Amino acid sequence: MAAPDVLIIGAGIVGAACAWECAREGFQVTVIESETVGGGATAAGMGHLLVLDDSEAEFALTSYSVKLWREKMEELPPDVEFLGCGTLWVAADDEEARLLPKKREFYVSRGVRAEILDSQTLAEAEPNLRRGLGGGLQVPDDAVIYSPCAARYFLARAQELGARLEIGRRVAEIERDGVRLEAGTHLAAGIIINAAGTAAARLTPGAPIRPRKGHLVITERYPGFVRHQLVEMGYLKSAHSVTTDSVAFNVQPRRTGQLLIGSSRQYGVEERGVEPRLLARMLARAVEFMPELRNFEAIRTWTGFRAATPDKLPLIGAWPGHDRLYMAAGHEGLGITTSLATARLLVDEILGRMSAIPRVPYAAGRKFNGAADH
Repeated sequence: MAAPDVLIIGAGIVGAACAWECAREGFQVTVIESETVGGGATAAGMGHLLVLDDSEAEFALTSYSVKLWREKMEELPPDVEFLGCGTLWVAADDEEARLLPKKREFYVSRGVRAEILDSQTLAEAEPNLRRGLGGGLQVPDDAVIYSPCAARYFLARAQELGARLEIGRRVAEIERDGVRLEAGTHLAAGIIINAAGTAAARLTPGAPIRPRKGHLVITERYPGFVRHQLVEMGYLKSAHSVTTDSVAFNVQPRRTGQLLIGSSRQYGVEERGVEPRLLARMLARAVEFMPELRNFEAIRTWTGFRAATPDKLPLIGAWPGHDRLYMAAGHEGLGITTSLATARLLVDEILGRMSAIPRVPYAAGRKFNGAADH
């Protein structure tokens, strides 16, 4: 069998998007996946497609990718459950409400629609939030999806263009001209893309990626209870804590009528089991914002591990010292949002063409303040 032009390690949402993007550019593609398509962090995540404003680089990548998702929403199959519900950033009090104009200005000045809601308008938009909140910021073009089916869709599209999928084969090592499987088989490839999520650092020693655990809960069906994806204004501060376990209010409506409740973050934890203490903290935080949630029935709780980098930006592009290896990993909780932009930027680099946004902030070989050199 001839060596593929591109061999992709990992069939999560990022790997699947890379496969589709490479295949439609005419590359012969093989995808290696040790478990299931759309598993790992893709199956464990919330499935949000949202624009974030924590930094210019994060904004550029998330806004570009949400635009790409919206361009495709009409062709996504029903099981992807695309729901253009928008996001409501909720201010817990007057102090947080004073931050809303600055947040809105950031979005609007960069072409993203956003509208400030006062306390009364917020209550009208989301009647089941508790009264007395400080207001909110509505970002109407954000959305949510069911990400495992999205990964399967993009991989199926790639297969229609000739891509090959090999399930149940685990990569042991990336070599100079391909990969070696745990069974000892060598697979040659022209280009290797490491999209292995939390396993990416094992396969590319020196990649500054470490796992960050999170908990999620999904409820029975309560149609109409939540109309937007709801995120507290303190979410980014919580998400960027690297020294302590953290929780934040984040609730999503699903097309099924169910509610997906998050979120938590932990470093330095390897145990995959649900931790009752942290789960209770997370749910208590949700109830602070939506008191009726305490009466809802949860049908499943689970955990997953996000692949995090020191600066919260993914590694996208060529890996230094290996002329065939490219990285597409380290997205932490934004792999679903940024998967389409990641794939587009990566293929732009492979083909030596300009990208819609600068690629430098996400360069796989960039230096990190306080982090060891690669």
